[in-house]
Amino acid sequence: MKVEIIKCLKDNYAYLLINEKNKNACVIDPSESKPIIDFVEKKNINLKFILNTHHHYDHVGGNNHLKKKYGLNIVGFKYDKDRIPEIDILVEDNQTWTDQEFESKIIHIPGHTSGHICFYFEKEKIAFTGDTLFSLGCGRIFEGTYEQMFESLNKLKKLPKETKIFCGHEYTLKNSMFCEKYEENNKNLKKKIVEIKHKLKNNLPTIPSTIEEELACNIFLRTKNLQDFSKLRDLKDNF
Repeated sequence: MKVEIIKCLKDNYAYLLINEKNKNACVIDPSESKPIIDFVEKKNINLKFILNTHHHYDHVGGNNHLKKKYGLNIVGFKYDKDRIPEIDILVEDNQTWTDQEFESKIIHIPGHTSGHICFYFEKEKIAFTGDTLFSLGCGRIFEGTYEQMFESLNKLKKLPKETKIFCGHEYTLKNSMFCEKYEENNKNLKKKIVEIKHKLKNNLPTIPSTIEEELACNIFLRTKNLQDFSKLRDLKDNF
């Protein structure tokens, strides 16, 4: 399997998970349809599924058009069935969704929204974390609680360290500034910031990260208790 990163809107990423043998693919969180269509038509990709991590428009905006054009199926959390456009396949926490060559464990990670999920492709060591875990950050808490977000991040922390993290937005540089402000002596973080700036200078995405990198550098994964996490989340909201 290969992951292609598709830039959408201002700073969103959609992802194509492609079986290189037959060019069958899933698209994860298509905020708009045109960049997806342009890529799959150019590369002759067989788009089979949309996987939505949550219902926000900048993650589902392309659902209707892509489904109409390709006749694909849309996979999302069962309790968000009334909020994800054109949803077909309802999944739940700890379920393993399997269809054709695709197999993903569903991890419910509320906090940003109540119905947010992660698609964890264990065989490929890939996790699509939407707006819950960013590179060097975590999502704003809109519908959930601090405790829910803290526990959701703890779930993701337990994934194998080599797991690649594909998140919803290119926020890494700004996130790194916040981490550095409150962990100024973190040598791993300083090294990663150099890498981030080099990638952005060359117009490359800073994604994917890995669980190992996030454990070493992401201050939200390095907090030991809910109280400290909550304080940091409040500070980040006003950063």
